[in-house]
Amino acid sequence: MSAIRTSSAASIAVRTPWWPDLSRRGVDLVELMDDPGCDLGLLNATYRAFPVVNGLVAGWRRVYLRRLRPVLSAEKVTRLLDLGSGGGDLARALSDWSRRDGLALEVVAVDPDDRAHAFAVSRPVPPGVEFRRASSTELVAAGETFDVVVSNHVLHHLDDEARAAVLDDSSRLATRLVLHADIERARGAYLAYRAATWPWRTRSFVHVDGLLSIRRSFTADELIDVAPRGWRVVRQWPFRLLLVREIGTDAPGGAGRADA
Repeated sequence: MSAIRTSSAASIAVRTPWWPDLSRRGVDLVELMDDPGCDLGLLNATYRAFPVVNGLVAGWRRVYLRRLRPVLSAEKVTRLLDLGSGGGDLARALSDWSRRDGLALEVVAVDPDDRAHAFAVSRPVPPGVEFRRASSTELVAAGETFDVVVSNHVLHHLDDEARAAVLDDSSRLATRLVLHADIERARGAYLAYRAATWPWRTRSFVHVDGLLSIRRSFTADELIDVAPRGWRVVRQWPFRLLLVREIGTDAPGGAGRADA
């Protein structure tokens, strides 16, 4: 299937293939929401759907419990940076979970896209959360640092140069931990997501863009091959990859792999 570049309601309803070639990344595919001229109403509907969709498929509650909560404190504020924060659903979720647990977390959520930033600040902003229109490179240039850097579904959007820059920026910005979460490309992920998001196929970009995202995403071995030294690829059920960097620990050779 060629890249879909229009964003009318008719284009959203186009039949995506049931059995695409998943043997390699679909790096030439363009997601509808990445088009600067896409329908703003459908884009905002997509942002509104993300808390539900990501809550079901992204697995951040488990990541929070296993990897983030142990590094947080009730006495000392932990600063966390959410890169490519989109509509802000992850930033809000992490803030909510930490507040319920009585932990001191300050979240800075950044996205260079004006449309994403406008949507994020149009919703109520919880205490301890700040939304900015900025890139990781701008934060590095400003000399900012954070205890933890995270992202959700960002890596598959990036070309090789941009991905390398984001990973390098992440290592410079974080003083303790980096967690980049993404989809693992697989037939089961594609078919399950296609069926589960069918009701959204004409009301937002959730259905079509999610399927394109899966086709653009990495397998665990592919992500290991492109990850720099010091990073680990953790596979999580179902069909999730977590690219982890614990600052100050440089493993010999290339990236490693673990299952969790």
